[in-house]
Amino acid sequence: MKSNDNFFEKVYEVAKLIPYGRVTSYGAIAKYLGAARSARMVGWAMNASHNNNEIPAHRVVNRIGLLTGKQHFDGTNLMQQLLENEGIIVIENQIQDFKTIFWDPVIELEL
Repeated sequence: MKSNDNFFEKVYEVAKLIPYGRVTSYGAIAKYLGAARSARMVGWAMNASHNNNEIPAHRVVNRIGLLTGKQHFDGTNLMQQLLENEGIIVIENQIQDFKTIFWDPVIELEL
């Protein structure tokens, strides 16, 4: 279980860098961490982070901009409300202008 904890910490470090008003995907974080096939594990990390207010889990969505993790937030629409508070438009669980506000850590955190 130790290796999962370490992977989760790496996921959280990337998630903390997602700018206000932007979103990324589980797969984009996995790819940045060199684990391109681990998008689901990134999702598990986001689900496990809900007690930590420093991690903006609401800014991590699926690859086409759907709020697939919203059931893991307290309250029916908390994930959507958090995104809308940042000026992101969500209609029927789908982020609008997804490509425009998408934050790709592979590009944005390039060394």
